[in-house]
Amino acid sequence: MYSLNVPVPSSVARLASDLAGDVPRARERSRGEHTLVLKRIEGERSVPRVRARVREHLTGQPAFEARVTGIDYFAEATSGPSPVVYLTVESPELRRLHGLLLELFSPVEGMEGDEYTPHVTIARGGDRDAAVRLTERSIEPITWTVTRLTVRDARRGEPASSVSLPA
Repeated sequence: MYSLNVPVPSSVARLASDLAGDVPRARERSRGEHTLVLKRIEGERSVPRVRARVREHLTGQPAFEARVTGIDYFAEATSGPSPVVYLTVESPELRRLHGLLLELFSPVEGMEGDEYTPHVTIARGGDRDAAVRLTERSIEPITWTVTRLTVRDARRGEPASSVSLPA
């Protein structure tokens, strides 16, 4: 499986890493693993094909802003350890792009479409009460400009290609 992701700036990755220590026994993301999933892509086997289809479908898509605004959690993850504590991301353009990509690639049930929640994972699993306490903390918002998207290979756990914006 592949995913189309938004790279996050180092300030967002650093914030997520710093906060992860406040959820005992949780599995935190390693450096370089903090991303924002825009769309999961199932059934495709070719990175060049995924990249070409995305590039064609998003032709003319300009760079846009995204903003980390707070902390929340999923009590029950769709898959993997729970809870999932995350940084909330606001971006109307990000949501619009997710909708456009649903026209190109089928939605993953329970995670996309109406259930899509833009976020950057802080940690998975661990102490639920600590996760809830962390969501009560306020953070300074971080805004950045999204200038590219990456195609991430889930099997290898690394970026395989990218699409610059404007596409």
